[in-house]
Amino acid sequence: MQEHEIVSAVQQSAAIAEPGQAQQAVRATLDVLGHRLRGGETADLASQLPDALADVLPASGPGERFGIEEFYDRVRDREGGDTTPQQARQHARAVGVALKVALSEGEFTQLVAQLPDEYRDLFGTEPVQHH
Repeated sequence: MQEHEIVSAVQQSAAIAEPGQAQQAVRATLDVLGHRLRGGETADLASQLPDALADVLPASGPGERFGIEEFYDRVRDREGGDTTPQQARQHARAVGVALKVALSEGEFTQLVAQLPDEYRDLFGTEPVQHH
């Protein structure tokens, strides 16, 4: 997928008004995800993303340990502005679903395998928890 296709999918899925906001949501989510992943997984992920999005990821993931709620909090912080916790979660989940489509099945499986079970919420593989 091209960058504009990923951004457009996220914009539609998360009902984001402006393409620039959707792009910021994609970049924020990828940045946080890149810090959660370990070692070469970030390079593997970057290899399947358009260059402009791959550049958001660190060269080698530091493998920081934090739960899904902290993940969404960090996305909100990186999005900035008036993003609410609920919007940050919605935006990040839209990015997670877009990644599911954009990545090869093998890469997506490797990505999910590096994350704790609670991260299934990010990829829409378990029911939405209402907060």
